[in-house]
Parts: sequence; C-alpha cells; structure tokens
Amino acid sequence: MVMQSPLTLVVFGATGDLYHNKLAFALFNLFSLGMLPEHFGIIGFSRRSLSNEDFQEFTKEAILKKNPDVENSGTAGKDLAGFLSHLKYVQGDLENLEDFISLGKELAAYDEKKGICTDKLFYLSTPPILYATIFKNISLAGLTIPCAPGVEDRVKAWTRVLVEKPFGKNILDAENLDQLLGELFDESQIFRIDHYLAKEALQNILSFRFSEGTLEPVWNNRNIEKVRIIFHEENLVGKRGALYDGLGALRDVGQNHMLQMLALVAMENPGTVSGSLVHKARTAVLQKTSLVVDRGIVRGQYEGYLEEPNVNPESKIETFFRISLEVDNERWKGVPFEFEAGKGLNEAQVKVEVYFKDNSKNHTFLISANKKVPYDAHEKVLYDCIVGDQTVFTTTAEIMAEWKIITDTIEAWQSVPLTIYKKGSAGVDIC
Repeated sequence: MVMQSPLTLVVFGATGDLYHNKLAFALFNLFSLGMLPEHFGIIGFSRRSLSNEDFQEFTKEAILKKNPDVENSGTAGKDLAGFLSHLKYVQGDLENLEDFISLGKELAAYDEKKGICTDKLFYLSTPPILYATIFKNISLAGLTIPCAPGVEDRVKAWTRVLVEKPFGKNILDAENLDQLLGELFDESQIFRIDHYLAKEALQNILSFRFSEGTLEPVWNNRNIEKVRIIFHEENLVGKRGALYDGLGALRDVGQNHMLQMLALVAMENPGTVSGSLVHKARTAVLQKTSLVVDRGIVRGQYEGYLEEPNVNPESKIETFFRISLEVDNERWKGVPFEFEAGKGLNEAQVKVEVYFKDNSKNHTFLISANKKVPYDAHEKVLYDCIVGDQTVFTTTAEIMAEWKIITDTIEAWQSVPLTIYKKGSAGVDIC
C-alpha cells in the first residue's frame, strides 16, 4: 500500500537503545522499500543536547551498525542520504511541559512549510514509568489534535500513539494508564505494541490453523494432551537492570508475549485474519485462562543476577519461571498450557509445542531461535500503525485479561522459594 498523506513521526526517547538498536534501521528499511509517504518527517525528542546534524549522524551510525554495506552500495547509499535528510531533533525533557509546547511549535513550523496538516504519530521509546507524564504533556501542549497549533486544518488528518510494552507494572497501574489514555485518545488511535504478535512465525500459526480447516476437528481436548510455550533467552539483563528488576520474567515476557502466543493457539476461528474479530477471539480466550496452582510453580534467579548493574542487591525478582495455565472452555478444558521462560539459559529459543495424544501428530511452532531472521517485527508495527491496521496490536480488554492472570500468579507464588540456577544452564529443575 502506497501512503499519500504527509506524516510527522515523533520519537520520544530518541537517543535511547531502542531507537538506536531497532527503530532507526526499521524506519530506514521502510523508506528504502517505498513504504513511507513521499512527504514525511521524523523528529527525535530527547534530553541530550544534539543538533539536527548530530541526530542524523547518530541515526546513520545505528543503521550502519545493522548493515555496514548500506553506505557504499549504490542505490542504498543514496537512500541513506535521502532518509537522513528527513530527520530533525528537538531537545526536551519528557517531564517538562514547556518543552512539549516547544515541540508543538516545531510541528506547526513543519506543517506550515508543507502547507498542509500532516498526520501525527507519537512513538514512546521511553521507560514505562514516564508514560503517564508523557501522555499528560502531549494533551496539555495541545498535541492530541491532528493539526499542530496554529495551522489550518486543510485535510482530515489523524493523531496516533505507539506505546512499547510493558503497559503498566500491575493491573491497577495498567487500569490507571488506560483510563488516562482513554481521556486523551480514542481506542482507534492507541497502538499498544507486542512485537511478538508482529512476528511472521506467529502470524503463520493463524494460517496453519485456519487456512484449510483440516485441523479444527482435532484441535481440542479430546486429541491434545498439552501445550508448552517456551521463551528461553541466553542473554542476561545487561543494561536493562533498573527496568528489569522492577518487572521480572513473568511481567517482562509472560504478561504479553507468551499469553498472546497462547491466545493465537487457543482462539476460535475469527472468520478473518484482520481487524476487531481477531481481537475479540483473542480476548475471549484470555478471559477464560487462569493459573492452575496444583500443577506446580517454579521461580528461579540466575547466579550473579544480584551483581548486575542497577539491580537491588537483595532483589527477589525472578529471571526464570514455570507455571501451568488452563483455558476453561469447551474446546480446551483440562489441557495444561505450560509456560517456561528464563534468562541466562543455554539456548535462545521461543517456540510453541503442541502434544497430541497420538504423538505422531505433534507440532512445534518455532517463533524465533538463536539465528538471524530476515523479518523485522518493528517494521511491521510501524507500518501497520501508519496505515491504521490494529490487528497485531493489543486492546484494552486483552491487556486487562492478561494482567488478571499475572496478578493471580504473583499472589499465588509469594510462598514459592526462589531457586538459584547457573548461567548457561537449562534453568531450574528441567525434566
């Protein structure tokens, strides 16, 4: 789809790791593929003191880090120079309203230069603790309206907000954030990111299940013994110590990625693989999902975690967990959905394993492994947000259902001891 409406993308926290490691390259690829509008601008907003040229160089370094051959490869080299020319930088404190007002003036100047009201996309590439403040400042500075202040509304434009996970730290936090978002934006403007929903392998689960309909007669508790959802990581917390120590593995990957994987495996056929029907089907499953305590709970922490930068030396946060869930509906009642996730393990692999009672039919959906894959989920979430397709994003109802499961789990495992496991091992008590 070729987009015609001019676009202004504002990246809050543009000097951070997410922009440098992921977003810059994803945006460049979309530009190179002709998947951005002809008239677009990217504004980096962050506290660091940078000129436009500095930010362009910062972005260039990020792109070349991903693909060093871009600059010297003919057309791609020209694309890089062309892409960088669309970048500007606004220095600002995310907690300072006056800086958001200054941003509004910059947006107005861009619109005035183009002579049209551009679509506005705000990407929160920031720590979640700043979400509420940013939402409020966007609103108070008048940025929630499609046109920047002072520019005539000559065309029908939109304003959208892209929010990175985790959306809240607990169910109350999520509810408060959602209430605030609801006061500022319509649900159609809110795009809550779960990158795993955008992965091609996950989308293939839907195609595998529903394209021919041959699986439906056996995709149930009469034929399936159990489902395992695995999220193994080799890497340690690294620079994420301060953020991770306030979350732990369950909130970091269980509350979003793994529960969404469960929803795709267990959902009823929505009749279409796009739009609100998919959201409803995923939500229906999540609302019927609960923890099964008597199947056991395991919590672990890798040896040396307490010495990681910005980690509380007395932290009881888990870096590994194993729990069992059940979907209480006619199709799945009695089938255990076993979740296992951890950091610092001996392999990096994310997969869904479906075990049939007739084991000759067993299936494994490999979502990602310790290898390079050509598909980039960040490109898809950016593109889908720009074109307004919310299929691979999560809704309020899904997030609240997920947090209900996670809250019950956290309450249930308070008495479960934290087991220390060695880095580079298979984790805790792997059978």
